[in-house]
Amino acid sequence: MAGETSDGSGVPKETPVDFDDPLYVHPSDNTVTSIITVKLTGNENYRLWRSAMSRGLKARNKLGFVDGTITLESTEKSKASKWERVNAVVCNWILGSISETIYASHVYSDNAKDIWDELFETYNKSDGSIIFNIHQQINTLKQNGSSLSDYFNKLDSLWKEFDGLTSLTECVCEAATKLNDHSKLMKLMQFLSGLDDVYNQVKSHILLMEPLPNVKSAFSILSREESLQKNGSLGSTVSSSKPQVSVFNSKINDFKRGQNQVRFKNQGLQCKHCNLKGHTIERCYKLIGYPKDFKFKNENNNQNKSVSVNSSSASANNSKSVISVTP
Repeated sequence: MAGETSDGSGVPKETPVDFDDPLYVHPSDNTVTSIITVKLTGNENYRLWRSAMSRGLKARNKLGFVDGTITLESTEKSKASKWERVNAVVCNWILGSISETIYASHVYSDNAKDIWDELFETYNKSDGSIIFNIHQQINTLKQNGSSLSDYFNKLDSLWKEFDGLTSLTECVCEAATKLNDHSKLMKLMQFLSGLDDVYNQVKSHILLMEPLPNVKSAFSILSREESLQKNGSLGSTVSSSKPQVSVFNSKINDFKRGQNQVRFKNQGLQCKHCNLKGHTIERCYKLIGYPKDFKFKNENNNQNKSVSVNSSSASANNSKSVISVTP
């Protein structure tokens, strides 16, 4: 906040505003401002809420009001009123980000750090049951037709929550590197095991890679496959929308093409008995006999003199033909 001083001439002089001062409040940082979108509902999302709230307060240079580094006792007496104002703003930010049932038990607190500490003591429970539930969700989570991105993000959120509850002491020895590699391997296996069956081929390819990729690289490979499958399904939808008559015509053309191939194949055959083309001596009707449903053609062909057709009788009976075959 700007103040006024005198430079000795009696003329008031404004002091510059220090935007880095934790006691400075931007005009947009009022009591009704919501700095996060997550609301605290209980044990199940306390760690998520605390992480988001800490980032929001840090971005506004107000994290010191809840971690104990900026207290009223450590503030100059001339700035006590400013501290109380900022403290009230932080209190409203915290109370505005918790559910109504939790709000009722903390609304009478007037110190931001006290509210912060009480919420920590009440909801920061990391007993075995919570760790077991998160671990079970990780191992049983399946894609089940959801997008690859949604499946990965949900699994990644559970991994981070589990790591936050079971964090180990930092170590720089060789065992720490091996432990980290083991953790990455387990995450890769958990991610691949929950994928839908349409990714089986790509999953097999990933498992055969040497060395095995990390889970983010595997997600990138599978994302490209997902894009290809979407493009393929779009193409099949377009092709299936063609008129059915096109499919019918295609089948007719295939049938005619098959008949032409048979005719072309039989053109090179010639019977040694009757010298007619189109069949061999083994299939010559003059030797093996004519089928009952065989229809003779009334043609003046010198090579087929042994067959005579009574055309007058055929025309009289309309549909019946009297056929005479010589010995």
